[in-house]
Amino acid sequence: MAIGTSLGVVFGLSIFDNIALGIPIGIGVGIAIGSSLDQDAKKKGLVI
Repeated sequence: MAIGTSLGVVFGLSIFDNIALGIPIGIGVGIAIGSSLDQDAKKKGLVI
């Protein structure tokens, strides 16, 4: 989520010229990536 937030800030400033739009987008991307990695770890039987 932290990586997604930092990327969201960068993209928010470069594309939208507004940091407030980039932060929620980055958080959403971070949550999506994290949940997919958690599901993959559960399928492999790894400890989260």
